[in-house]
Amino acid sequence: MTLFVYATRGEAAFLRERASAQALWHGRERLSGSGWEGLELGIGKANAAMTLAAYLETHDHVRRILLVGVGGAYPGAGLGVGAVALAAQEIQADLGTTGGLEALGFPALVLDGRRLYNHLPADPLWTAELHSRLGLAPKPFLTRDAVSETYEEAAELERRWGAAIENMEGAAVAQTALWYGLPWAEVRAVSNLAGVRDKSRWDLPMALEALGNALVPLLE
Repeated sequence: MTLFVYATRGEAAFLRERASAQALWHGRERLSGSGWEGLELGIGKANAAMTLAAYLETHDHVRRILLVGVGGAYPGAGLGVGAVALAAQEIQADLGTTGGLEALGFPALVLDGRRLYNHLPADPLWTAELHSRLGLAPKPFLTRDAVSETYEEAAELERRWGAAIENMEGAAVAQTALWYGLPWAEVRAVSNLAGVRDKSRWDLPMALEALGNALVPLLE
């Protein structure tokens, strides 16, 4: 069973329209469909990690995880508002020094002897399947607690990490999925350029429509 996870209910409209059941689980929206479930995580890394971990502890039928939502595109990514992108990896940009966690000598996660610091790879098979079915090229995503507030800040993060999309939950979902040994992937639509805080220059309706249109084939 594929578990779709999302930070806010607005990002799951396309799932809700196709769900056969809708309920609340510890105050979070839970959706059910044919061969899939949907789970609202809440905003930010702490909400995402705790909600997903609690769900996986009590629902052992989950076989793979797909995080869906919107995000901000970095200036050099070549992604305009309404574009949809697939994650190749998630980068945990807040952990450790400005250059990363490895300088401190402590990995965020050790899996089968492999030490993972700030870069958390998406599952290669799940990502390859999504690339084939959806026609989306994998790009590096970046997770922060606080979003970029200026073009200069966004440009510096892009330069430092080489990321394409900024968001607030991806690394938490990635690390939780890796900890539980479950394949994870992530698809986001661009609602704004990173560093643009004037919401009149965002286009959430366009991004959400593009997200749903891109992912509907997975529900058919």
